[in-house]
Amino acid sequence: MKKAQGAGNSARLVEAVIQGIQEVKGRDIVRIDLRGMPNRVCDQFVVCHGDSDTQVEAIAGSVEKFAREKAGERPWHTEGLRNAEWVLLDFVDVVVHIFHRAKREHYGLEHLWADAASQRYDNVA
Repeated sequence: MKKAQGAGNSARLVEAVIQGIQEVKGRDIVRIDLRGMPNRVCDQFVVCHGDSDTQVEAIAGSVEKFAREKAGERPWHTEGLRNAEWVLLDFVDVVVHIFHRAKREHYGLEHLWADAASQRYDNVA
């Protein structure tokens, strides 16, 4: 099992993930800081969406590329690439959720963690 990142590398990873999303015009990017939440599954979520299956796949590929090149990280686990409606990239301390627009609205992940601190980012680099 992969060891969790240190605080400095976690921040570098989040920055790389955001850049990867922006590179392919991922939409409505939100970082949710879960560190102050009880029973959290990780330190941070990064959530965004694409407008097509192709864009969702492209965002996932770009996030993996930027994470590897800028933070030296690879996802420990990946889910959802086959249907590209909700792709999850698990980097242990940071989990990236890339939704197809309709699925994001349906699941409302940001609303489930509304008590956590969050930050929005510009859609494009």
